[in-house]
Amino acid sequence: MKKILLVEDDPFLTDIYSSKFKEAGFSIEVVGDGEATLRKIEEKKPDLIMLDLVLPHVDGWEILKKIKEDPKFNKIPVVLFSNLGQRGDIEKGMAMGAVKYLIKAQYTPSEVVSEIKKILK
Repeated sequence: MKKILLVEDDPFLTDIYSSKFKEAGFSIEVVGDGEATLRKIEEKKPDLIMLDLVLPHVDGWEILKKIKEDPKFNKIPVVLFSNLGQRGDIEKGMAMGAVKYLIKAQYTPSEVVSEIKKILK
């Protein structure tokens, strides 16, 4: 069973996506705050990280930078999952090492699960 770490501070979205990923056969862990993310990655060794960019304490950009700089974590695929949809944000995220950039408003939960399945094949 593939493990996904969802880094998202909106409880409504974490509920929806947790349910959808579990239904699709994934194991899912949720972190709602940037500070706890790196500890959770160390603990759970996820197969993929879904990372929101706007988070309390430490933003997603800083977390992505730390993940990609750390040899223990830098092979884990990171999917940016945000409402920041400007071309500059998308280009920055991909240049920093994200494997995909999903704009929340443009995907249904089922479509997000489908995109994640493609990445984890």
